[in-house]
Amino acid sequence: MAAANRAALFTTCHKVVKKHYEPAKLDTRPILEQLIYAAILENAPRSVADTSYTNLRREYIDWNEIRVTSIVELGELFEGHPFPQEAARGVKTVLQNVFEGVYVFDLEMLKKGNQGKAISQIEQFGASPFVVGYTTQHGLGGHAIPVDRALLQLNLTLGAITDKEAQKHIVPGVERAIPKTKGIEFASIMHELAVDFQASPFSKKLRDLLLEIAPDAKERFPKRESESKEDSAGKTSGSKKKSAGKATSAGEKTTAPKEPKAKSATSSAEKPPAEKPAAGKSKSAPAKKKAPKPADKPAKSAPAKKSPPKKATSKKGTTTKSSTGLTKKKPK
Repeated sequence: MAAANRAALFTTCHKVVKKHYEPAKLDTRPILEQLIYAAILENAPRSVADTSYTNLRREYIDWNEIRVTSIVELGELFEGHPFPQEAARGVKTVLQNVFEGVYVFDLEMLKKGNQGKAISQIEQFGASPFVVGYTTQHGLGGHAIPVDRALLQLNLTLGAITDKEAQKHIVPGVERAIPKTKGIEFASIMHELAVDFQASPFSKKLRDLLLEIAPDAKERFPKRESESKEDSAGKTSGSKKKSAGKATSAGEKTTAPKEPKAKSATSSAEKPPAEKPAAGKSKSAPAKKKAPKPADKPAKSAPAKKSPPKKATSKKGTTTKSSTGLTKKKPK
């Protein structure tokens, strides 16, 4: 997509989405707490992240206790989170790397140094791109739009990014299209829309909202399983029709090898059945012999008819019956 078209799409998103979602305020917590909160907020609604973060702080004494707690136990506190284990793993990863990197759970010194170095340091703590973007925006005063899987899928459906850009986990041009003063507002409302669409991709209300932003988004809407099966079935039947058409067009090639088979079947049908051997005779000799082919056999179609025996009128070899029933030969 051209840069101008992409910028116009982001501007339209901001105008339409802010009518339906409430933007978040600036997060004034310490840098470390922003990292922890962002790890929970990734791919989750803001209300769920707020509740999960509150549960985390209430159940544990300090960050070190959370660091040594198992992922399963932490995940149990994230009630209603779409990916509780993933969020718990993100929290533990950041705390473990911070502990091993600076030996204290305090990162406020990052605000005093160079912003680029601070961002690089946060990346070394194992923070995801979303966590880095959130902390840069809220804690370091930079201009960054946090991007998670939910936002990538939303932008892909809207046509703002390509598949390759989604695989690289980037949304090019969004920081240029949205001014820094509107960065927090835009990022927070787009995040809420993204996680809602992730949870309910077939919601008519959400689809209508996306169509208001990008009318051609309908072509990229996720399909239900039944629709996917129908599409795959249609493609399969289409491919079968094509293959059948190719076979018909190459008629000579297809039928040529079948002709000798048909002839052999016909000739075998014309062969007379083999005669059974007479009782008492050896079965092996006549059974092994094959019936001669019609071409080799003398024609039986017109056998010579035997003339009936002549009556006793001939001079030679004529016989007469006597009254006694015995047959007598007449003298020559």
